[in-house]
Amino acid sequence: MSEPMTGGCACGRVRYTAAVEDDDAYLCHCRMCQCSTGSVSIAFKSVKRADVQWNGEPDWYDSSPIAKRSYCRECGTSLGFQFKEGSDNMDLTVASFDDPSRFVPKHHFGAESMHRAWLNTEGLPEKRTEDYQPLVEKWVEATGKFPG
Repeated sequence: MSEPMTGGCACGRVRYTAAVEDDDAYLCHCRMCQCSTGSVSIAFKSVKRADVQWNGEPDWYDSSPIAKRSYCRECGTSLGFQFKEGSDNMDLTVASFDDPSRFVPKHHFGAESMHRAWLNTEGLPEKRTEDYQPLVEKWVEATGKFPG
């Protein structure tokens, strides 16, 4: 049974509701995704295109001859990926969901471009945002409080 889940961009101009069937997600490491996002990988949740309703239409970038990507032109948030033809599915970026915590990575894609040093970072020092005083001070100066 599907569950409606909401998401959108950082500035709120683009919002969506998607019918989500399960918790399965994946990490894509292909060079097209790396170049399009500026990251070593991106987390995606595959959904049926017909099950995504946009409230505030996203912008679309033709990222290759076979695919396009949804994003917000105002804040730059990457929202998804879809083939131009031949698929009833599309991918939404896991981080663009309002509550991405339910999703679990089930596989890697584009393994030929994987940067393995970035996969298992267990044991590296961990720093919490609120413990970095210069950042806290900037937030307080700009808004009167630290978000959280």
